Order: sequence, then C-alpha cells, then structure tokens
Amino acid sequence: MAGEPFWRRKTLEQMTVAEWESLCDGCGLCCLVRFEDEDTGEVIPTRVHCKLFDPAACRCSNYPERHRYVPDCIKLTPHNIEALEWMPKSCAYRRLHEGRDLADWHPLLTGDPESVHRAGVSVRGQTVSEAALADPEDALDFAAWDLVIERGDE
Repeated sequence: MAGEPFWRRKTLEQMTVAEWESLCDGCGLCCLVRFEDEDTGEVIPTRVHCKLFDPAACRCSNYPERHRYVPDCIKLTPHNIEALEWMPKSCAYRRLHEGRDLADWHPLLTGDPESVHRAGVSVRGQTVSEAALADPEDALDFAAWDLVIERGDE
C-alpha cells in the first residue's frame, strides 16, 4: 500500500494542497466560459476562454491572483466538486470524486505534461479569448457541445 500513489491512498479531503493542485492535468476545459439556461438549468459549454487563460500553455496566466481579476472564478475544492456537475468528465478531480482512477494520459501517470495534449483532451489552440468579444453573450456563438463528452482514451 505504501507504494501506491497518493490519489489511491487518500481521499480528496486528505490530500495536501500540493497533492490537490497536482491533480490538474492542464486540459484547460474548466477555464472555458459556460452559460446556464435559467429555465432548464442546462449548462452550455463554449470554446471561449477566460481572459486570464494562456491558450498556448493551457493554464491560467495568473493563478495565484485570479480571483482579483476574475471574481467569479470558481475555486475547486474537495468540498464543492460534487456540486460542479459542469466539470469535464475527463477531469481528474471529477474522476476521483466518482471513484474512478486517473486516465491513462494523465501527466501524473505519464510523467509528461504534454500527454494531455497528445491524447486530444486539452483545448490548446481551439479557443478564443473572451476579451476578443464585443459582448459576453457573443460567447454563445462558440457553443461546443463536444466538450461535455468524455475525452481521451475512455
């Protein structure tokens, strides 16, 4: 058991901050703008990324201070993952919460941060910045239903 990786030995709540943060695979899917239909509750994903998202690195360009510039950025925690049904099915946080293991392409398994991109899971090179839009509602022109399906080797 001691040789098991931390995500198999610990619950999400038992992980250190560093362990928790290392679960991020760098896909960028959670940094995309979504809309929620007020009547149905349906979440509409788009290919529009947050103004702080670096589309080449597929990461937040100012992660430590993101709430200062994007107040509605959601801080993902072990205590709110269940409520965030819009999280990608491929997301390590969601997978572990659901009792599944990390996907074969996850950088913690491959040792290579590029594996998420090679597996076709990331949004690298596939998004437009919200800063480029004249109106926030214009993001609906970039609706991307394909982003809600399981991505990668599943």
